[in-house]
Parts: sequence; C-alpha cells; structure tokens
Amino acid sequence: MSNEIEIGRGKRGRRAYSFDDVAVVPSRRTRDPEEVSVAWQIDAYHFELPIVAAPMDSVMSPATAVALGRAGGLGVLDLEGLWTRYDDPEPLLAEIAALPPERVTARMQEIYAAPIIPELISERLAEVRAAGVTVAGALSPQRTQQLWRRVVDAGVDLFVIRGTTVSAEHVSGRAEPLNLKRFIYELDVPVIVGGAATYTAALHLMRTGAAGVLVGFGGGAAHTTRVSLGIHAPMATAVADVAAARRDYLDESGGRYVHVIADGGVGRSGDLVKAVACGADAVMLGATLARAVEAPGRGWHWGPEAHHPQLPRGERVEVGSTGTMQEILFGPGRVADGTLNLVGALRRAMATTGYSDLKEFQRVEVVVSPYTPH
Repeated sequence: MSNEIEIGRGKRGRRAYSFDDVAVVPSRRTRDPEEVSVAWQIDAYHFELPIVAAPMDSVMSPATAVALGRAGGLGVLDLEGLWTRYDDPEPLLAEIAALPPERVTARMQEIYAAPIIPELISERLAEVRAAGVTVAGALSPQRTQQLWRRVVDAGVDLFVIRGTTVSAEHVSGRAEPLNLKRFIYELDVPVIVGGAATYTAALHLMRTGAAGVLVGFGGGAAHTTRVSLGIHAPMATAVADVAAARRDYLDESGGRYVHVIADGGVGRSGDLVKAVACGADAVMLGATLARAVEAPGRGWHWGPEAHHPQLPRGERVEVGSTGTMQEILFGPGRVADGTLNLVGALRRAMATTGYSDLKEFQRVEVVVSPYTPH
C-alpha cells in the first residue's frame, strides 16, 4: 500500500506526519507512574532522563549544563557559541535579549563574528567536568575538522556533531570534507551526529559508527528553514523512518544498537511522549528548556542559523519564562499546556498505557489523529 499522493501530474509525494498529527492509544493494562523507568543509556553513560539539551546559547551555559546533568539529563555545550568566543558572555546575552526586532539579526552577526578561542573550549568543558556530570560538547560539521582535538583533549565524554543537515558524504569541491567514518573510527569518544530526517541518510550515519543519530531538520522553534530554504521534515514520520533504519542496522551489524534522538518539534510534554512512541530513545530540547528561568536566553531563544553571515535562516523567538528548570522537568505543573513537568507527563503516559520502560514504550500503538493546538 502506497501512501503517495499526486501533487500534480509530474510530481508525487509521500504523506508525512508531525507529532500533532498522531496520538498514543491506551492499552489493556495500566501501572503506577512510580514503577515506570524513563532512564536510558548511550555507550557507557547512563541517564535517569531521556532528555538532552540542544547546544544553543539561549539554552545552555556551563551552569545550566551542570544543572541538567545533576537532574539526570545531558547538557550539551555549543562550542562555537558565545561561551567560547568571550571570557564573559553574560553582558552580550543580556544585550541580545534586549535588542529591538529590527536590529537583532545584524547585531547578532556582529557579536558572533568574534573568533572562537580554543582555550575557552577547554575551560568551559573543564567547568562541567569539575561538577562531576557527563560532559558533552557540540561542533558543526564545518568546524569539527579544525577543533576536534581541542575538544577531545579537554576530556569530553560525548562528542556531538550537529548541523541542520549532516550527511555521511558531504560533497565539497573547495574543502576536504569531513570523513565521518574515519573520524569516528579514530576518535576515542562516542559521537552523536545529525540531523538526518530520512531512512537512507540515517542508515549511512549509523554505518559511520555513530553512537547516536539526531533526527530532525528545520523543525525547531527558532528555525525559519522551511520558509527560507523550503526544507522541512515532519517529525513523527522522520523519527519512525530513522527508527526503522536503526532496526535494520541492528540486523546488518550483528547487534549494534544506535540511539535515535528526536531533535526539533518537541515543544511540550505530549510531543516528548509521541517522540518515544514513534521510536526515539531520547529527545533533544531547545525552546522547552529556553523557557527556564535560569536559561541564558532570558526568555528568548535562537540558534546558530539566526546569525549566519550570508543566509540567516533562524530568528530570535520570544519563548518567555514558564518556570525553573526543575519545574519544567519535574513539576509541579501550574499550567495545563504541557510546558511544565515533562518527565511526570512521560511517566504518566507510559503508566496509562501499561509500559514500564522506554524501549517497551516504543512499541505502543499510535493512531493518526490530527490536532490543532490552540
């Protein structure tokens, strides 16, 4: 059965679904939310929560990375952000939050034009390590070649290579492309790489030896990729496609399990539930954590695309502050809009459908039931 739709006589397209288009169906048995485990493990690293913070300046500072680590999640520092360009980025973060809309893009381009200082990479990662939590840092594919040794020498536990789209075979006539397979093989630390939004792209990334694949493209709250490049991947379909690649790669590799991390489109607790239901092992949160009182963005959220020197395809978005990081993760929820107590909501959804851990919950029944949030 094909779910292809004719767009016009010369073009057909497959119907794809976002998290808002699907819902989880309760099963026969239920259990206590307290008896449910939401823990996951990648390589040698165990986490009590399936939550990874997006490496974005509005979300993660060394302090918030430590706080998330202590809460049971994984904070990832953007090693190309303000924390590695300035000794004290706090005044600049405050300035970005206060900029009038018409000045934002131009001023951010100026601020982010400052060079990356390699010594600061070591310092920031050391700060997280000193707190005793798992250390993760992210570079774009373009910068990985140049800075990876500094990152590894600084003692990173998990290395994240995150771009809007990352392929196993980046083609460039000008620069020596990053050979992911060779790079990962030679590296002593597990690598999480993405984004990928299709079965084939994800399978290629899994074959490079990556420990985890980030799923998503232009789905985040701070992206305008869909309107500026016309590229977008509805997340429920993307996660389910990549989960199928994980299953097939598990057979092909004789048992190597690659973790699937939904990156984008997870704005509320229900999206987290549906991401796992579609096959994700964990989710990467940007805007959701940017809403924390402690977040460096001070109620605003932006990604690296917002200050791209030639083609900005992101914007500074006002997300507001809904509560502390603790309240966003564990509640108590004072509002019913899914922005607080994400972990409690996931536990309750798993308990209501009768599943005791995340791997089991990936098998839950899902229906297509489009919903328009108010």
